[in-house]
Amino acid sequence: MNYALLFVPLHPNFKDMNIEALISKAAQEAVKALYGMDATEKMVQLQKTRSEFEGNLTLVVFPFVKAAKKSPEQTAQEIGEYLQANCVAVEKFNVVKGFLNLSVGDGAWLKLLETIDQDETFGMKQATDDSPLVMIEYSSPNTNKPLHLGHVRNNLLGWSLAQIMAANGNKVVKTNIVNDRGIHICKSMLAWLKWGNGETPESSGKKGDHLIGDYYVAFDKHYREEIKELVAQGMDEEKAKQEAPLIKEAHEMLVKWEQEDPEVRALWEKMNNWVYAGFDETYKKMGVSFDKIYYESQTYLKGKAKVEEGLAKGLFERHEDNSVWADLTNEGLDKKLLLRSDGTSVYMTQDIGTAEMRFQDYPIDKMIYVVGNEQNYHFQVLSILLDRLGFKWGKELTHFSYGMVELPNGKMKSREGTVVDADDLMELMVEDAYKTSMELGKFDDMTEEERREIARIVGMGALKYFILKVDARKNMLFNPEESIDFNGNTGPFIQYTYARIRSILRKAEGLSSQTSLTSTTSPTSTTSLNEKEVELIQKMNEFGAAVEQAGKDYSPSGIANYCYELTKVFNQFYHDYSILNEPDEQKKAIRLVIAKNVAKIIKNGMGLLGIEVPERM
Repeated sequence: MNYALLFVPLHPNFKDMNIEALISKAAQEAVKALYGMDATEKMVQLQKTRSEFEGNLTLVVFPFVKAAKKSPEQTAQEIGEYLQANCVAVEKFNVVKGFLNLSVGDGAWLKLLETIDQDETFGMKQATDDSPLVMIEYSSPNTNKPLHLGHVRNNLLGWSLAQIMAANGNKVVKTNIVNDRGIHICKSMLAWLKWGNGETPESSGKKGDHLIGDYYVAFDKHYREEIKELVAQGMDEEKAKQEAPLIKEAHEMLVKWEQEDPEVRALWEKMNNWVYAGFDETYKKMGVSFDKIYYESQTYLKGKAKVEEGLAKGLFERHEDNSVWADLTNEGLDKKLLLRSDGTSVYMTQDIGTAEMRFQDYPIDKMIYVVGNEQNYHFQVLSILLDRLGFKWGKELTHFSYGMVELPNGKMKSREGTVVDADDLMELMVEDAYKTSMELGKFDDMTEEERREIARIVGMGALKYFILKVDARKNMLFNPEESIDFNGNTGPFIQYTYARIRSILRKAEGLSSQTSLTSTTSPTSTTSLNEKEVELIQKMNEFGAAVEQAGKDYSPSGIANYCYELTKVFNQFYHDYSILNEPDEQKKAIRLVIAKNVAKIIKNGMGLLGIEVPERM
């Protein structure tokens, strides 16, 4: 059904402006006409009117008092009278001290509703050829173990941030840097050689990343036993950690890897491919992906070369033991190791190499690293080093620093007994969504296939929303039971509201064609709206501002909280007013258009969080 709105003309320029822009422009004209003042756009402060006062938008008049040479109350009164006479959007006003509360006319709200209705991506901007290119790095897994709960928060934040930056008109490239080299990788490889008996993902029925993770745990178990035995023989614990036979073998394997020993390299490639297949499966379940994947095995040599280049230019210094350092004392920091005495690289060197490759691959304007807050110092140093080495975005790189996430004790245990496995967590969430929906009778009249698909959407939505609604900078406790709740600030509550609206619209399709807005039922200049309808239109209009602010703050939680607020306002409206049973065809048509667009904005907003919404629940 086409719910297109037809209106009488309100203002020749209204179609090109939203209400705030219209009033802001009129306010600038008012102070120019009344006081001869050229007010800038920033000086016109419009905000939503507080609930205890009458009005929709409030203009702060204090910036104009000096030019008016009158009291704040008198100034507000004069500007209010001007706006009421000259701005088509302003119906009436009232003054509270230095605040001018403006009531917007129903015709203006309806025109705004038409604008929202005609734009499928209302509130979001499209990239152009001239848009800046933002690169976002997230995930950063190690190939010696499967993804865990910390990776879940990292991936969800990175993916959502990429959608938000794109919705703000940026070109976005999503990247991943895989830590596929180093002593930790050799530990898994050595353990598999010693105790694997040729086990493969196919022979064991395990995902490749889980299989390799098991051998990493096995190495650690045997290594600890060796340390314990050496300590029992009288060796100092720190020395025992270095002298244990297993760790020595692992270091020997690392040296062979660095020397490109064909047998070691072949084993490394085989086991890494098992892990990558497992990662891909997990990423698919999580609903995240990447435009480009980099591997530290390819970037560390680039980093070493870049450090040597900086050394030749006098940017770094070589110590007597042959190690290379960056002196950051002038920056209020310490000295940072870049190359060990044996010439091997450290994480910082690898990050420099990765930056070099990325800069060659893309014309980056902004670089955002999504990494936990335990790496704050690392990125402070990296920013300085990249700037020294001439990367134009080095000094301006953004470390999107987030807090840790944990589960209540005893809720889940991982295979390793120390961290929560991402696959286990997602499986638990989907299963809990299935059970909860069955208990609440939400799966009646559905096939088993539909039930499973909706359980997947709801379970993953619950997980994603619960994590993303929290300010990323804060540590958080994730409780699976609390997340799957069809009431309150949860993903399922918002998803259920969307499904309810879609059900209303489907029922409307089966009713009389008079339900749609036609030339005889369309709003006119005398059409009236109730308070809840105005509140919903105003709330929908705030979506663009929410997207813009989330982009400025790098804050997926801002989008999550907006979606929740919009959903709450709709449910309050739906509780108080009927849609399909409204006898007035014109009012019914308007409410259907409002409902349709609330659903559209919920879907688009949740999409920015990587959350799907089901057509029925």
